[in-house]
Parts: sequence; structure tokens; C-alpha cells
Amino acid sequence: MTQRFARRALTAAIGGLVATALVLPAQAATEVNVGYAIPSESHYGEGYRAFKETLERLSGGEFTAAEHPSGSLGGERAMIEGLQIGTVDVVITSTGPLGNFVPDTYVLDLPFLFADYDQARCVLDGEIGQELLDQMGEHDLVGLAWAENGFRHITNSRREITSPDDVSGLKIRTMENRIHQDAFEALGASPTPMAMPELFTALQQGTVDGQENPLTVITAAKLYEVQDQLSLTGHVYSPAVMLGSPVLLDGLSDEQRGWFVEAARAGAEATRAEVSRLEDEGVEFLRGEGMTVNTEVDATPFQDAVGEVHERFVEQYGDAMLTRIRNSDC
Repeated sequence: MTQRFARRALTAAIGGLVATALVLPAQAATEVNVGYAIPSESHYGEGYRAFKETLERLSGGEFTAAEHPSGSLGGERAMIEGLQIGTVDVVITSTGPLGNFVPDTYVLDLPFLFADYDQARCVLDGEIGQELLDQMGEHDLVGLAWAENGFRHITNSRREITSPDDVSGLKIRTMENRIHQDAFEALGASPTPMAMPELFTALQQGTVDGQENPLTVITAAKLYEVQDQLSLTGHVYSPAVMLGSPVLLDGLSDEQRGWFVEAARAGAEATRAEVSRLEDEGVEFLRGEGMTVNTEVDATPFQDAVGEVHERFVEQYGDAMLTRIRNSDC
């Protein structure tokens, strides 16, 4: 074979390989569906965007995230069920329905469990919080990171609330959570559990008189449009949690799962930053939207009224986790 012929043959072969490479499709990114129950312009939306940016950066585009806000994939309980069967990939949710799946997390919903944000975040970021995340693996869920909603307060359209007596007789929407329902029964209210996507209409139509949520949710869901009274009772610290589907995550390498955990932690920090901002600015915003806000609430009568809820919890679930939280160094 002459050198000229060999060069022509080599050039043709290289040209063929290049042409083949040009027509082969690039490997498509895996799209991760992320659902949550409130609007995109919210602390959950901030968490989603931080999760998306971090996951796509760490994976070099191998994974991308798609947002499904405002309950478009269902209420929180339905989305958690979706995680278990793989129809949803990642969910940002309150702990409201989580106890139905992971009973040990009910302890976090006890009224007046945490004194302030520093204590709550310290517990959830420590050994206790990690143990609870790990337990979710026993219930066909993957606990990725603790995010945040904030301390919960009561709104209604009937009257100002300054004491437990003012709550008595009100029909209050609660999350689908037995601890929360017990607390409002102890206050003399009629608790009405319902999924978040149903709440605005229920308030608008007078199906319920009021509801309880952190400032983050009250503002994001525009509940000030259908409620005119807000009382800063701070009766429950409400964490949120970023959960993954084992159907997706169990099939990944350790490195890939690490990307999801780190992305979830970035998302969790973003929710906390937005909670902190609204703790500073939310009251004045809501007053500007026409709400009457009672900031001077004596918590002691409320604590006394719901004391039986703690007793009932201990009877059913024991006091081991509750004692550990109370005795933690946080």
C-alpha cells in the first residue's frame, strides 16, 4: 500500500468516525420532578430553586429538576404516597402528614416543643434530626434534609384571638395530623383537616372560620385576602422536610446520591433564609394588606390548655425521643 493511499484511507476513516459522532444523540439528562403544595413565589420555591441549581451544577447536567408547585401533583399526603411508588421524585413538605408514614416524627408536631428557631434548627441539624431522616428509609422514603416553615399562628375571619377562650367554637382548618387536631380540640375549637390546595376556597366560602400556618405560608398563599385576623400564638414550630423517592435514589451510585443530599441541604438553607426574612418583614406586610395582627400574645394559657396533648403523646409513643429533645444541649 502506497503512503498516499494509506493517508487517504486514514483520512476517510477519521471522517467517517466524526460523521458518526455528529449524528449520535447526546445522552439526555434525567429530569427530576419536584413537587410542593404552595405557590412558586414562596419559601418552598426558594428551596426548589436552590436545589435545582445545586443538583444541576454538581451533576454536570446529568440531572435536571422540574418544578410542580401549588399542589399540581396533589396534596402533601398524596405526594408522599407518590414518592413511595415512584410517580414523584422529590417532595418539599411540612411534617403535617409525615407522621402517618413515619410515626416517630409526630414528636416534632407537639405544641410549644421548641422555644425558638435556634433550638429547633440545632436539634434538627444534629444527631436527633439525622436519626429521624434515617428512619424514613424504613418506610419507603428517603429523608434528604430538614427544611423549614416556621412557627405557626392562628388566623380567622370571626374575632381577635388573645386567649384560648377566643379559639373555642371556631372551625379551624388543620393539617392532616392527629397531634395538631388534638391540640385544637383541647383549645375548644372544631379542627377540620384538609389538604393545602383546598384551603383558600374553604376560607373564602366560609367552610371553615380560620386556619393556622407560619407567616411564610400565610403570605405565599395570600390568605390575607380571605382572613382579617392574625394572632401570633407561635403554638407549634413547623419544620419542613425534603424527601426523595427510593425508586429513583436506590438505583443511583453513592456519588449521585451525594449530589441529591447536598442539593437538598442547599434547598433547606434557602427555605430557612426566607423564613428569617419574613419573621422580620411579614407582620408589616400583612398589616399593609389589611390584617389586624395581635403580636402581644401570652403563651402561658395556651401552653396550659394543650398540656394534655403531651400526656396523650407519651401514653401512645413513649417519652424517649421527647426527653432527648428536651435534654439536648441545643
